[in-house]
Amino acid sequence: MLASLNELMKDACEKNYAVGAFNATNLESLTAAIQAAEETGKAIILNHADVHSKFITLEEIAPIMINKADKAKVPVCLNLDHGASIEVCMKAIRLGFTSVMLDASGASYEENLRETELICRLAHSVGVTVEAELGHIFSSDIGVGNGAVQETLENFESAEDVYTDPSVAKDFVEKTGVDVLAIAFGTAHGVYQKKPKLDLDRIRLIRESIDIPFVMHGGSGLTDEEYRIAINNGIRKINYYTYMALAGGKAVKEELDKIKAGENVFFHDIPLIGIKAMKEDIVRAIRLFSRGA
Repeated sequence: MLASLNELMKDACEKNYAVGAFNATNLESLTAAIQAAEETGKAIILNHADVHSKFITLEEIAPIMINKADKAKVPVCLNLDHGASIEVCMKAIRLGFTSVMLDASGASYEENLRETELICRLAHSVGVTVEAELGHIFSSDIGVGNGAVQETLENFESAEDVYTDPSVAKDFVEKTGVDVLAIAFGTAHGVYQKKPKLDLDRIRLIRESIDIPFVMHGGSGLTDEEYRIAINNGIRKINYYTYMALAGGKAVKEELDKIKAGENVFFHDIPLIGIKAMKEDIVRAIRLFSRGA
């Protein structure tokens, strides 16, 4: 059943767990996420990232996502992930998404504030939830904690300019009215080359300043204990994609490696291998994130 992000966040806050948000880059990843949600009986968030339009456009995937969400046996929120502009967010809203993320974190603080406040007014007028980002959450090939910290930080005066500042977060939330906030505390998008350097206490400090759900971007690749601490400190939405996609790719490669020379390979069998592997990985993630529920 199609659900709003606010509904899911309310339950997660009350029961101290996090809802998994899984990217639908194609029909296979979408199917795997829905199957995993129904197997576990837990609500999920289906993301479509703006940057993934090279795989399938928002206009193409939205009707499929809505159809799958409507028919699901569990609550499913449809969220635009890392929307690059207000125009893209509005397009997602018109297509039926129940949540949008405007990512203006790369702009100045004043511009991020202005654009987020505007999309909040527009989205809230039609009952759509808004997520924003404050701080800098890098890709793992240049991200904090992966061995390239100096390269990343050379454009900043200190690590404090990279991580989300509690007092700034309070000002941002009060002035914009944003519903959920993606915060920077050391995670990064993509595959970690080295162990990330996390400031998990920062989540708690930000939570002491503002009482709204927080989002972890770059949510793949952490230890179970790190997830547990992050959730206990206030993380309520975890974006998880890289390692589920790797699980699907690895399974396909292993099966293809077994095929002997001269044997037939039918393309329609390949997606099924990927779906099964991704579903199993997502099931594990959902159970880990919802352990407190």
